[in-house]
Amino acid sequence: MGLLDSEPGSVLNAVSTALNDTVEFYRWTWSITDKRVENWPLMQSPLPTLCISTLYLLFVWLGPKWMKDREPFQMRLVLILYNFGMVLLNLFIFRELFMGSYNAGYSYICQTVDYSDNVHEVRIAAALWWYFISKGIEYLDTVFFILRKKNNQVSFLHVYHHCTMFTLWWIGIKWVAGGQAFFGAQMNSFIHVIMYSYYGLAAFGPWIQKYLWWKRYLTMLQLVQFHVTIGHTALSLYTDCPFPKWMHWALIAYAISFIFLFLNFYVRTYKEPKKAKPGKTAANGISANGVNKSENHLVVENGKKQKNGKAKGE
Repeated sequence: MGLLDSEPGSVLNAVSTALNDTVEFYRWTWSITDKRVENWPLMQSPLPTLCISTLYLLFVWLGPKWMKDREPFQMRLVLILYNFGMVLLNLFIFRELFMGSYNAGYSYICQTVDYSDNVHEVRIAAALWWYFISKGIEYLDTVFFILRKKNNQVSFLHVYHHCTMFTLWWIGIKWVAGGQAFFGAQMNSFIHVIMYSYYGLAAFGPWIQKYLWWKRYLTMLQLVQFHVTIGHTALSLYTDCPFPKWMHWALIAYAISFIFLFLNFYVRTYKEPKKAKPGKTAANGISANGVNKSENHLVVENGKKQKNGKAKGE
């Protein structure tokens, strides 16, 4: 007998049971949260994080429209300060995670979450919270691109990466601020030290570009990171490490999505031949937070060499 043929009372009972089970599951999940972080900024509720991410997506959509008839902002000093500030923040996070995990005797094979107030465990939880906060600060990467009208840099990969990292890491801090979670954050913060160092140097202008030949190797390093993440997580599943299994499987799927997206980016950026559009410089310059290698290059137009639209000698 189909659902529509059932007695109204039995349907209502089934709906009521499902709702009660959902409410009980919700209460249970909140009963096992990490009590050490519950009063830390942004951790009482997911709403602030979701609101920030929603505002980010709205800016991605509306920002280019607002900038359409405006001149791009010149932000070289801001970019230099921002990028080297992010270098220091990620270096701090890496140091705290490394020293905290070392002093706590963490295993790189399998490490359970210790919810105690042990000084080393709290140090690791605090470092992971700062890692979560850093992902929110990184939304400024996109803001700078849009304000400088570098909308071609705001790709699906770029938005997907920034939005999901900040939003999903709220879950990590809320329930597992320690244990296996330390490894991925430690590795990623180290890579971000290198990445933002590159961006900070690139912000100084074209004269330094000849020293920044290693951008493609940074992309390779990011791809290696995702493969290591999958290997580390798979080993944890194989050894039956007492860490939430659904988080392990979700992390593997997440890392695989990044591998495909970064491989596509790598092929398009470094393997496919670049074709210059008429009246424009070749689009194979390096972009970093809105600083493009092709800017300030000499171009030929109407038989004269020009720089930024002015004939040489003007």
